[in-house]
Amino acid sequence: MTHIVCGLDIGSLAAKGVLLRDGQFLAAKMLLTGADAPKSISILYADLLREVGLKETDIATVVATGYGRVSVPFADKTITEITCHARGITHFLPQTQTLIDLGGQDSKAIRIDPGGKVVDFIMNDKCAAGTGRFLEVMAHGLNFSLDELGEAARRAKNIVQISATCTVFAESEVIGMIARGAPRDEIARGVMTGIAQRVVAMAARMGIEGPVAMSGGVAKNLGMVEALERELGIKVLLPPEPQMIGAWGAALMAQT
Repeated sequence: MTHIVCGLDIGSLAAKGVLLRDGQFLAAKMLLTGADAPKSISILYADLLREVGLKETDIATVVATGYGRVSVPFADKTITEITCHARGITHFLPQTQTLIDLGGQDSKAIRIDPGGKVVDFIMNDKCAAGTGRFLEVMAHGLNFSLDELGEAARRAKNIVQISATCTVFAESEVIGMIARGAPRDEIARGVMTGIAQRVVAMAARMGIEGPVAMSGGVAKNLGMVEALERELGIKVLLPPEPQMIGAWGAALMAQT
């Protein structure tokens, strides 16, 4: 008998869903959550099922994870994003021993054993300085899109260091630098470097073991990935869809 499961990862900015049938990929979808997370989750789930011609009764198990996992009333189980990200990254990159997850509102470092179990973790959820939100604000201050910010950082030969870690103060610092004629590309590299330094310092308190992989929406920004690689001194591994790793992990956990 066909066994279909769903993993939902409800982040602060986007909801992601993955369907597996008998352990094999069936469908995936992502939707920005906006102000009404429960409504966005319902739309995402309905769209995901409609895409492959399924009904809710066809789904054996739904596992929800992420920041808004309690907002999924139809979930059979909720599991922390730490556990789901570890399970998801191990599926794609089984050699991973340390996972750095940079999301919209928080950053995490997770140590993983060879079986995909969490050994230890550390997270920063009290300040935006190491998150996607910080990047968005800095991009706005530099008049770049997020993609342009990453490309600018990769182009820069030199770096203009950002000293402020508070998002508001850092934005003011960036605006002041532009007014003084500092090259925007070099400021962009400074922004990426500052985030990488804070994230690596956080992860070092837990202990970093290679290989290191990265998940979360920020992992799609190659300027940020390269900044992390410079600070770590090693190559950072990337799964095919970094932003979907939590949902993949939730779906894989739903199979068990």
